[in-house]
Amino acid sequence: MTNADIVDLFEQTARLMELHNEDPFRIKTISSAAFNIDKLPNDITQLPLADLTSIPGIGKSVAAKIREIVETERLSDLDELLARTPEGVLAMFRIKGLGAKKIRTLWTELSIDNLNDLQVAAENGQVAKIKGFGEATQEKILASLEFLMAQAGKIRMDKARMLADVLRNALDPHFPAVEISGQVRRQAQEVDTVQLLVETADPVAAMNQIDQVPTLVRNDVQSSPFAWRGTMTGTDVAVEIKLVQPGQLAQQLFIETAADAHLEQVGSNSMSLLQAALTGPRNDAHPPTDEAIYERAGLPYIVPEMREDEFGFRWAAKHNADALVTWDDLRGTLHNHSTWSDGKNSLSQMAEYARTLGLSYFGIADHSQTAAYANGLRPERVAAQQTEIDKLNAEYGPDFRILKGIESDILGDGSLDYTDDVLASFDYVVASVHQTLTMTQEKATARLLRAIENPYTTILGHPTGRLLLSREGYPIDHRAVIDACAEHRVVIEINASPYRLDIDWRWIDYAQQQGVMLSINPDAHSTVGLLDMHYGVAVGRKGGLLRSMTFNALTLDEITKWLHERRSVKIGAFVK
Repeated sequence: MTNADIVDLFEQTARLMELHNEDPFRIKTISSAAFNIDKLPNDITQLPLADLTSIPGIGKSVAAKIREIVETERLSDLDELLARTPEGVLAMFRIKGLGAKKIRTLWTELSIDNLNDLQVAAENGQVAKIKGFGEATQEKILASLEFLMAQAGKIRMDKARMLADVLRNALDPHFPAVEISGQVRRQAQEVDTVQLLVETADPVAAMNQIDQVPTLVRNDVQSSPFAWRGTMTGTDVAVEIKLVQPGQLAQQLFIETAADAHLEQVGSNSMSLLQAALTGPRNDAHPPTDEAIYERAGLPYIVPEMREDEFGFRWAAKHNADALVTWDDLRGTLHNHSTWSDGKNSLSQMAEYARTLGLSYFGIADHSQTAAYANGLRPERVAAQQTEIDKLNAEYGPDFRILKGIESDILGDGSLDYTDDVLASFDYVVASVHQTLTMTQEKATARLLRAIENPYTTILGHPTGRLLLSREGYPIDHRAVIDACAEHRVVIEINASPYRLDIDWRWIDYAQQQGVMLSINPDAHSTVGLLDMHYGVAVGRKGGLLRSMTFNALTLDEITKWLHERRSVKIGAFVK
């Protein structure tokens, strides 16, 4: 168990307590405990009862619950609440805009206890008639239901990779070779099937061996003699394990990695990629490489991440795969949070971890003052944080530096969250929308355009505000936004959090064509969150992101010079 596991159980308990209209004081106690534990930088799972009660917001009752969770991996209070709550009611918490009180109203007044009944009631206009709901809420519920249905059975790329790694580790000891393939290998941002290939000369024995993996549940109807299909316990994502004869693994790995639209492409040798993979020479000692298969078809080599459709070939007509950004190209990180706002680690801890990763600069961009829910920084706290940064920088040598940034909320009218004198104190500003997310395309685009035009805006953060598989982004005119960034020399963020991956990879190449640089930003709220840049690199490569167009691939000297020159030009022109 980890702190995060305890927080999840407490948050779920508080939601269900509110759903069942229990004592508000007890609900607040559990909610406050979850909030406080989430901010703790140290592991509390090994602390005895007496030490737990010394933590702010944790009394004897909560401490006892923490020990119960650690020792049993359960919480009896939550188990009792779950027993009283239909699964369909639990699913309603996934609906955007529905909290515990509204769900309780739907359940008690309309007897709605599943998503299907909720959809029917909304389509029939019954939801709008309930006091406190109305037509607008009803339409939002229908839109959210439609979005959730489209995402059913999918998981984020980080979870998919984790599941694939678990399966590979379980199968590796029993087969000559095991490879992760399909959507996971090509780094799809959303995955509906976790696929692996295993080499075997005995399919019957192989299927029996796969059945021995405790977390796997076979679907006999969907499985076949050469393909195990089913799910993993606790998930609804599909798992497919294909059996491959010895000597055929390289070809099958190539075929299963690429999407059909990519395999259908025909090269100068009048041969599709699929044909090239299937009909090429076979040599067990020297299996064909991916490069050889592309060459046989008369097509340029495309990296696995880009094997979605024909885009990779259009990109390869102008670029070489070696020009794509890699993890090793990154020199710093620019969108990160600390305990100054809603992060879990201190500024010095975050910076030191960045140093251990081999980075030469760490940009802090804590939340701005309007984000009170995230302990956003008022001007006096901005000054105090910058004083701390100066002290820390004085301790570092010339090879590492903390850059003074802020994640400024883009307010409803498109303005930034501070006066010009405060904005001028930062090395850079990440401008992001966090509130009032329900907008028309016209309004959302106008809001972003005004922020981009602000001379203090350096980076446009998570441009659509989406949360993958849970919240659709607000609609924007991507071309207009990118063109404005080109005009005003604003960098666009690839938010590398696997929850966001925003801007979408499909717009990366257009941005580059307009001369807009992109920054792979982890939006890290803890030290380990810095590693999310791996996901940003993956989707960056999928979209054809060049090393030369990656903002945080600039060296410390280069980015310092870039920021100084831009400020001199933009702010100088603004003052005039």
